[in-house]
Amino acid sequence: MNADPYRNIIPSVVETTPRGERSYDIYSMLLKERIIFLGTPV
Repeated sequence: MNADPYRNIIPSVVETTPRGERSYDIYSMLLKERIIFLGTPV
């Protein structure tokens, strides 16, 4: 199988706080901020 290597890239976010910097993948950051996509109307 010859998969496109760019399809597997997950964006990351760098959070800067007084304690330093921390890197999150985008899904972990959304969960930390309590942003959840359900996919159906609520």
